[in-house]
Amino acid sequence: MHQENQEHLHSQLAQLGLHNLGTLYYNLTPAALYEHCLEQGHGVLTDSGALAVSTGEFTGRSPKDRFIVRDEITEGAVWWGDINIPFSSENFDRLFLKMAAYLQGADVYVRDAFVCAHPRYRLNVRVITELPWSSLFAYNLFQRPEPRELENFQPDWHVICVPGFFADPAQDGTRQHNFAILNFTRRMVLIGGTAYTGEIKKSIFSALNFILPRQHDILSMHCSANVGAEGDTAIFFGLSGTGKTTLSSDPERRLIGDDEHGWSPEGIFNFEGGCYAKCIHLSAEHEPQIYHAIRFGALLENVVVDPLTRKVDYSSARITENTRVSYPIYHVDNIQPGLMGPVPRNIFFLTCDAYGVLPPISRLNAAQAMYHFISGYTAKIAGTEAGITDPVTTFSAGFGAAFLPLHPTVYAGLLGRNMQRHQVHVWLVNTGWTGGAFGTGSRIKLAYTRSLIRAALNDQLERVPYATDPIFGLAYPTECPGVPSEILNPRNTWADKEAYDATARKLAQAFRRNFEKYADVAGEEILAGAPLAEAVPTQHG
Repeated sequence: MHQENQEHLHSQLAQLGLHNLGTLYYNLTPAALYEHCLEQGHGVLTDSGALAVSTGEFTGRSPKDRFIVRDEITEGAVWWGDINIPFSSENFDRLFLKMAAYLQGADVYVRDAFVCAHPRYRLNVRVITELPWSSLFAYNLFQRPEPRELENFQPDWHVICVPGFFADPAQDGTRQHNFAILNFTRRMVLIGGTAYTGEIKKSIFSALNFILPRQHDILSMHCSANVGAEGDTAIFFGLSGTGKTTLSSDPERRLIGDDEHGWSPEGIFNFEGGCYAKCIHLSAEHEPQIYHAIRFGALLENVVVDPLTRKVDYSSARITENTRVSYPIYHVDNIQPGLMGPVPRNIFFLTCDAYGVLPPISRLNAAQAMYHFISGYTAKIAGTEAGITDPVTTFSAGFGAAFLPLHPTVYAGLLGRNMQRHQVHVWLVNTGWTGGAFGTGSRIKLAYTRSLIRAALNDQLERVPYATDPIFGLAYPTECPGVPSEILNPRNTWADKEAYDATARKLAQAFRRNFEKYADVAGEEILAGAPLAEAVPTQHG
């Protein structure tokens, strides 16, 4: 970076409140950032060419330490509570001054990037980081301006990520020493005490989830999206473990993005410029798109690497189950040019129902779509902990409650209006268990799920008969090419029908209990999509 450019950038950062910084490493290439990481002893080079690092104490986000400054902009708009925890402006300003003092004399990495592929909604982001691989993550995940776009770059938001700075909870108003705080008045994010890079990505996603619906009437979504040969867009919602990344990775369809999108009147657009995928148990056979994207430029987090061969053991959870990789989207061959697509024809809500009571696929009406969108259901497997074998029921509004600053009904209302305006088909897809719950039944074959989704995309499910589940009120097809008809009605797959009925009613009641906190705001239109919790199945096919 030329001396005059260093001085100009120093001046800009001083105006922000960051004074007397050391050398500013501006928009370094991945190769240069690799060099800095290795010189500083951060991580190792793996045999695929990817860099592997350890994020230290935190190997995932810390939701209880994510705050939003409560001020004139946010006071009456944010859905305050356990997810959106208020933070005072005074504490934010004091914490910023302490971080600025910590950085005096330190070399920092500055990355100018943007989010939102749609030019009308683009947001310029300047990411200032203490660690070189945090800057590499920002390169991978955010969209990369052309050199001409950097000449007069004006940031709309700043992200300041300083893992080495620890807050003092007694003085600073945090819960513990780590924090991620959004300030919509100063348009700034402060991240400290944690090196987990996902905090960078999700802080800006949270900002977009506040800005786009309120300022532009845009539905912001935690989903993946792809486009078929005929120009038909499909989007996939789903919590971790439901198959969102796997099922949206289709060699016959072009990838728009794997995680964060907006729905404008013109169609779908990616917020990001890369992917941040889980890689526990990753294999070339089951997820070839992700596996082959892990090459030079990719950043692996908390994986186990053989010290001699430098091979990654993707099966190991010795450090964490939440092993991750970030890479720029151009590491994927089959991507949609411009990372934008037309208005979707099909929406898939993916759930891993470990209770084995939901149909493998159901067609939702508008009320059910909004209800299930707000519910955001899946049932996770308890894992290998001794003595725990039952599934864990999980509800996350919008399939991403941790990132939604507004009340979930705001996003559900936008979804419902978009559905009706564009005649979109919405499907609830169970990628979980059949023939019984976890421990008795078996996981629905991935090949069957792919066939069901393919049939929905090709309109084949428009030409088959349907039946209605009397407990959940869901309409499900009774036949589908490539799928045994007997599994389409989950009750048929259980040997003990009474046990099925009891388990299904129990889950339906869990839906209703979870929805009680939304009922006052949701209205009758959405509540009409609720399961029929008290129904007794007498004519189940």
